[in-house]
Amino acid sequence: MPTITYVLKDGNTKTVAAANGKTLMEVAIAGNVRGIDAECGGCCSCATCHVYIDEAWLDMLPTPDEMEDELLEGVAAARTDFSRLSCQIVISDALDGMVVRVPEKQG
Repeated sequence: MPTITYVLKDGNTKTVAAANGKTLMEVAIAGNVRGIDAECGGCCSCATCHVYIDEAWLDMLPTPDEMEDELLEGVAAARTDFSRLSCQIVISDALDGMVVRVPEKQG
């Protein structure tokens, strides 16, 4: 089972076991990762699951589709080249060990 490490706002980390087929957002919610609000429940309509993907993992992900890209324009924390919506990233064995950072704020 893959593991995902979330770097929290305070710099602490939380590593969570992640089932294949789940999203980074679902894994964060199930693992009680603070700072990922996921107000829309994962339907890609609110951008409160914004995360920063560690640079080493970015090329392993598909590029954001048009809807995700548009929502990333309105995130509360600064959008960077590493910004993604965690509801749009599906876990697979290839992502085992992935590191993501939780932004300072959501909403």
